[in-house]
Amino acid sequence: MTLAVTLTLLAASLAAAGFPIWLERRPAEPGKVRLLPTTPLIFLSILIAVVMLVHLVNLMGVHTGH
Repeated sequence: MTLAVTLTLLAASLAAAGFPIWLERRPAEPGKVRLLPTTPLIFLSILIAVVMLVHLVNLMGVHTGH
């Protein structure tokens, strides 16, 4: 994976984490059920961001494995 793809995925995953966080902080309307499960989406997008950060560090020449 190239540097441009890694940075693009990192930015996209951070934006994808920001949207559900914004949805969580909105006040809940009584009697209305939220149909989007925000907690798993936040977890998944932050996990992807961490993986992309590790990949970015590897692209810079730092060995992060065994």
